[in-house]
Amino acid sequence: MLSFCKLLAVLPIVLAASAGPMVLHERRAAPPSGFIRQGAAPANEIITLHVALTSNNVAGLEERLRSASTPGSPDFRQWLSMNEVKAFSQPSAETVSAFNAFASANGLKPTVISPNGDWVAISLPVSQANKLFAAEFEVFTHPSLPGPITRTLSVSLPSELVGHVEVLDPTTAFVAGDVRPPPPASTIARDAPAASCDTSLATGVITPACLQELYGIPTAAATEESNVLLVTAYEDEFAQTADLAQFLTLLRPDIPPNTTFEVVSLNNGTNPQGPFEAGGEANLDIQYTMGIATGVPVQFLTVGGDSTVFPTNLLDTTTFLDGVPNPPTVMTTSYGRVESNFGASLATKICNGYMALGARGITVLFSSGDGGVRGNHDDPSICSNNTFLPIFPASCPFVTAVGSTIGFAPETAVNFTGGGFSNVFPTAFYQTAQVASFLETLPADFPGIFNTTGRAYPDVALQGWNFEIVANNETTLESGTSASTPSFASIISLINDRLIAAGKPVMGFINPLLFSTGSTAFTDITAGHNSGFVCPASSVAFDATTGWDPLTGLGTPVFSELLAVAMAA
Repeated sequence: MLSFCKLLAVLPIVLAASAGPMVLHERRAAPPSGFIRQGAAPANEIITLHVALTSNNVAGLEERLRSASTPGSPDFRQWLSMNEVKAFSQPSAETVSAFNAFASANGLKPTVISPNGDWVAISLPVSQANKLFAAEFEVFTHPSLPGPITRTLSVSLPSELVGHVEVLDPTTAFVAGDVRPPPPASTIARDAPAASCDTSLATGVITPACLQELYGIPTAAATEESNVLLVTAYEDEFAQTADLAQFLTLLRPDIPPNTTFEVVSLNNGTNPQGPFEAGGEANLDIQYTMGIATGVPVQFLTVGGDSTVFPTNLLDTTTFLDGVPNPPTVMTTSYGRVESNFGASLATKICNGYMALGARGITVLFSSGDGGVRGNHDDPSICSNNTFLPIFPASCPFVTAVGSTIGFAPETAVNFTGGGFSNVFPTAFYQTAQVASFLETLPADFPGIFNTTGRAYPDVALQGWNFEIVANNETTLESGTSASTPSFASIISLINDRLIAAGKPVMGFINPLLFSTGSTAFTDITAGHNSGFVCPASSVAFDATTGWDPLTGLGTPVFSELLAVAMAA
């Protein structure tokens, strides 16, 4: 089952337009649910479009990534340099010439906005954009967005740009705000760690010590300064150094409380430290990377812009890292949206950006979503809809998607853990056998509607309920796959530290290893039903089972065994 957008993207539909032959690039029949039309965008409104010029050899880059990430390959873990990736990603001279000729003929002045030259920006009035791209830009609002957005339901390319332009952004992407499952209480009063780590109990609370106990994570400090863990932050989420100090004092007293992180800014991102400016997500990510990845240098990438520009900020993150000669070895991101809201062309371009990062030896991790099989939702009315909604970027085959578990004896898949099958990307090369085995467990009359040939996620899982953090000087609880992801990222960072110390390359793109020899380093989770936090357990969803499943992936990690696999490979 292909997405509607993807079908249209590959069909050679030619439209009549006053500017000459036009080829439909992408179209929606209607805006996604929740978006409200407010009328045509003003003709004289100036909009800036980011144009993705076609990379000259994406297929070659993917082939190199496969070879470098597959155990047994002669190129295993021979990660590429910044300039080697650029050679694959940059547009050809023919593509650059074709776009520049188009821009010149229409009075446009493109600005190159990426180190690899594959992204340019153009600013123009809405009236001209409508004419040049056979569009009808309108103003839309959504309850979860801080302000209106200008988008179009259809965008086309002049025939001379077909094959040279991959994406026009923002055009048909409609991305709403994020949600997370609420914890049972907003704050807790505590002077010491909780007595119970078992989150299946009402009193159970996860702390760094709990994760260290459950997964065998060492407390010894890392030693390699080149091994940087990057935490990304979007949508005005800020990490507080005072809260981190209090967190370390309370839950990692063996780490000096003045231990901190480096702030890196993108798109005028900031990290204010004033009262009540702490972000629950940012604090969670920082506290559980620094609280688990003992001694690993942590960078906090604060990306400016609210939720209306989330897709653009994802792209800007990848292009920023494209220009960093010595990038971090791990990047963790706790944000995602419904895949279909991006559209096929934009999702593909973002995903290819993560492929380029993986080829450079960066392990890219994303949370798998907090709405079970139905996207990121908090609306009970969706519970009866059996058409499952995959989450992106978790659905990208070049990232490692992390789901969530709950409880200790045994761990089970928590109901909100995101998981499913992409409608844009096919089943990844490294997971075909495991996915086929899972599909055989579904009854013939299974009522869920999903793409059986899509990239399946998550890849792995970790605890995700009742994480104790400090926010605004108060001890509080947070839950979600966005708690699981930075914790798993910390495990990979600690393993990278050992690899570097032994003179070995870092893990990089880990999925082919995990789905082959690495699968033995995980505890299989065989119980759970991901109907979502707000939906009844009777709602149609997937069930955890023996082997890989779209709730907890391969399972939860055993540090010593995963380290052994990494060192042996």
